[in-house]
Amino acid sequence: MLDVLCVGDCKIDIFLRIPSNNPHFGLNEEKNKLFVSYGEKIYIDKHVLGMGGNATNTAIGIARLGLNVGLFAEIGKDEFSQKILNTLAKENINTEHLLQTDKETSISVILSYEEDRTIFSEHVQREHNFNFENLQTKLIYLTSLGNVWEKTYQGILEFKRMNDTKLAFNPGTIQLDKKGKIFMDILENTDYLFVNKQEAEEILYGKSLGLETENENQIKKLLYGLRSLGVKNVAITDGNNGSYAQDENNQIYHLGIIKVEVLEKTGAGDAYSGGFLAAVLNGKSIEEAMQWGAISSANVIQGIGAQVNLLTKAEMEEKLKLNNKLKAE
Repeated sequence: MLDVLCVGDCKIDIFLRIPSNNPHFGLNEEKNKLFVSYGEKIYIDKHVLGMGGNATNTAIGIARLGLNVGLFAEIGKDEFSQKILNTLAKENINTEHLLQTDKETSISVILSYEEDRTIFSEHVQREHNFNFENLQTKLIYLTSLGNVWEKTYQGILEFKRMNDTKLAFNPGTIQLDKKGKIFMDILENTDYLFVNKQEAEEILYGKSLGLETENENQIKKLLYGLRSLGVKNVAITDGNNGSYAQDENNQIYHLGIIKVEVLEKTGAGDAYSGGFLAAVLNGKSIEEAMQWGAISSANVIQGIGAQVNLLTKAEMEEKLKLNNKLKAE
């Protein structure tokens, strides 16, 4: 019996850290555009070759916190796939339900510049013919998939209904753009929804409105709005404003951030979701789960890569002691 089955993409991430004083690379803050000297050789400080994908990042985060985690993903049979398999084995991820096909591994290249990152993401078209037979899990964490995603989402929905399994959901960009009946059915059956503020607005209003979450009425609109779609527990992250949650009893919580030196932000949301769910599966309250999520996220953004700084359970317990004044209210 798995504690969590994570469903989504598994790919290779190549991180390139570009020094802020590079004369051939820069940022136009007014237009929010990067510029590169065309045809030049751009030197970097460091590169990191690792594994990525929302489901994979979250799976490793939860597994490091001591839980039994499996992965529903599809990878290729090329040299990158072997690196993925080696890493999953090292992280104690159950790969019984992992699919390998003849298609190549998907790649993302992440440019890390100053405190933010720009992601070039490839989605190799996959069929995701996952087999639900003999699957036993307490909770499913469902996240982004490529263009062929409806069939898998429908399979997850049917499995949940037949087995009364808990469902956590973190929709990807493709799902948010298309929505549709299956998407709304998933929301209606979601026990734990994880979105950032912009994603919450897109679900409810069809676009990002730039609502101010410091305004109590605005955040309540988002939380109650998502709950009205059938979601039992909602968690919304909002960068430096921290995170907000509403539980199935309609209690609302806010938790600030842990101020750290940010090196690279990739995987911050996945780390939050993984920490939150690991806490829930350890019998913790929503307030405590928010603490686990915030601590995990803060630790990840101090390194390069979505998995490098994910915490073990012993490390999490130590961080909780050091941040004992961090309370959701």
